[in-house]
Amino acid sequence: METGNEGDFVDLTYSVEDDEFRQEIRQWLESNLVGRFARLRGLGGSGREHEAFEERLEWNRHLAAHGWSCVGWPKEHGGRGLNLQQQVIFHEEYAKADAPARVNHLGEELLGPTLIAFGTPEQQKRFLPRIIAVEDLWCQGYSEPGAGSDLAAVSTRARQEDGQWVIDGQKVWTSLAHTANWCFVIARTEAGSRRHQGLSYLLVPMDQPGVEIRPIIQLTGTSEFNEVFFDGARTDADLVVGEPGSGWSVAMGTLGFERGVSTLAQQIAFQRELQVITDLARSNGAINDPLIQDRIVQAHMGLDMLRMHGLRTLSGEQGIEASITKLLWAPWHRSLGELAMVVAGAGGLTVAEAPYLLDELQALYLFSRADTLYGGSDEIQRNVIAERVLGLPKEARV
Repeated sequence: METGNEGDFVDLTYSVEDDEFRQEIRQWLESNLVGRFARLRGLGGSGREHEAFEERLEWNRHLAAHGWSCVGWPKEHGGRGLNLQQQVIFHEEYAKADAPARVNHLGEELLGPTLIAFGTPEQQKRFLPRIIAVEDLWCQGYSEPGAGSDLAAVSTRARQEDGQWVIDGQKVWTSLAHTANWCFVIARTEAGSRRHQGLSYLLVPMDQPGVEIRPIIQLTGTSEFNEVFFDGARTDADLVVGEPGSGWSVAMGTLGFERGVSTLAQQIAFQRELQVITDLARSNGAINDPLIQDRIVQAHMGLDMLRMHGLRTLSGEQGIEASITKLLWAPWHRSLGELAMVVAGAGGLTVAEAPYLLDELQALYLFSRADTLYGGSDEIQRNVIAERVLGLPKEARV
C-alpha cells in the first residue's frame, strides 16, 4: 500500500508482502484469542476500561511476550520495526478480530514515542523496556481545572529541591490514573513564566506520598477519568524529558503521536458500532423511515471519508489536513450516538437492569457526548487551525 504520492493521490492497494503480513497477524490472533483469552473479545475501550482489567493486562503481556507490543517502534529501541503499511495492517486486523482493548495504550502510543524522540539514552534504557513488557502503566497529566483544552494555561508547579523536582497542583480528566504507576506531567518550572514558556515535561511515580487520585463518576456510571492532586510529590531531577522549560514542544510532540496510525483501528470500532445500529434498524423496522435511512447512509459515507482522510494524513501531509482530524471524527461519532438512540426508540430510555446497567448503544450515546471535549475541544481546535495553520489574527486573551 502506498500512503503517499504526488498531489492528493493515495494508493490503497497492498503489496504481496503486505498481504503475507496480514495473514500472519490474522492467523496469530485466531490461534491466541482462545481459551481464557476468548472471553475477552470486545471488552474494554472508551467508557468500558473497567471491563476485565486484570485479564486484559494478562493478554497485553501475552502480546508482548510474542513480539506484538510496540510494533511500530524502531528495533533498536526494542520494537518490531514495522513500516507504516504494516502498522496499519496490524491495528486493522487487531480491531477486526474484536481483540480486547489494550491497557498499555498511553505508554505504547504516547510516552514511548516521545522518549524515543526527545528522551535521554538513560531515560530510554530505563523506561522503554518496561513499557514494551507492560510492566509500567502510564497516565497523562495535562488538563487542569483552569487549563483543559488550553494547555498553555497550566498552573501546576514544580521546583528543584535536594536533587528532585517537588510538584504541587491538580490535574483533571486523567485517564486511567487509578491503574497507572507513572504519569507524564506538564508543570510550570520557571517562576513568573506565562503561557507556553517555562513548562517542563516530568516523569512522576504515582505510588508515593503526595499523590492523591479521586475517580470521577461519568454519565455511563464508570470511572476511567480521575482528578489527581500533587501535594509535595517528588521525582528525580533527571526525569525531565527535554530541557527544563522546553516542555511545551515535547508536549506537542506527544499529542502528534496521539493522532497516529492506531486511529485507523478506532474507525473499525466505529464501523462495528454502526453495523449494530444498522442491524437494529432492520430488525425493529426503523430503517423503513426515510429520514432514519438517510442518516444511516450519511453515517456510512462519513465513516468512509474518515478513513480516506486518515490514510492521507498518515502519508506525511502536513498543515490543515492533519490538524482537522479530531474535528472530523469527534462530531461524527457523537452524531452516531444520537442516531443510536433514534433507532432504539422508546427502548433506549430504560436501562437493561436496575440500578444502572446500560446496553451497548446507551453507553455509546452517553460517552460520545464527551468526544468533542476531551483531547482538545472543538472550539480550541478551530482556534488552533485558524491561528497556526491559516494565519488568521489571534483571539484576544485576557
